[in-house]
Amino acid sequence: MTPTIETILSHRSIRKYTEQAIEPEQLDTIIQAGLAASSSSMLQVVSIIRVTTQDKRERLAELAGNQPYVASAAEFLVFCVDYHRHFTINNKVNTEFTELTLIGAVDCGIMAQNCLLAAESLGLGGVYIGGLRNSASEVDKLLELPKHCAVLFGLCLGYPAQDPQIKPRLPAKVIVHENSYQPLKLDDVHDYDKKMQDYYTNRSSNQKQSTWSVEVTNKLVGESRPHIRGYLNSKELAKR
Repeated sequence: MTPTIETILSHRSIRKYTEQAIEPEQLDTIIQAGLAASSSSMLQVVSIIRVTTQDKRERLAELAGNQPYVASAAEFLVFCVDYHRHFTINNKVNTEFTELTLIGAVDCGIMAQNCLLAAESLGLGGVYIGGLRNSASEVDKLLELPKHCAVLFGLCLGYPAQDPQIKPRLPAKVIVHENSYQPLKLDDVHDYDKKMQDYYTNRSSNQKQSTWSVEVTNKLVGESRPHIRGYLNSKELAKR
């Protein structure tokens, strides 16, 4: 097994950090790894906002749903889908198509994962913060994002001050289909639920009695940020 694969397979979300700073050279390496990511049609529609002022960090922590590690991590990066630079180059650029928003979201995810893997390979840890979309318009205003540029998620980075267990994933036989979509075998999900129930019961923090099926279906039966469409539309994105 290569060091790269070992890094990938040992991923855990880190939410507690030491006070040690990330050296500028390390941060540059992390960013360069992100910039090396694949980009659809070489559009390069991602912008990263590095938030360094403590007052903004604390406000973002509140807006993300009171997640304190947004304020305490050594670095906090906000990933945005960004067609503003393209519109500035040529104001005939039409960003209203939903496909372009999907491209931006995919490119942001690929770039951010490159950044996180690079950070983890350097002994750092991190966690994604989708909670920024809880208050997307307020985050947008705080970061002074222009038209055609929208916030998607954040990424905390720092030196780990915790050593959480690796969270079990659905097995490949549930995720990977061959040639066509295969019906779900509930027995496979039940087996996975048993693993997750054991994980939830025995992990070092936030212990609970639950299963993956219960957790995700409870989440999916309710509303999921219904304001997001209006926010994206206000940025001239995903309008048609």
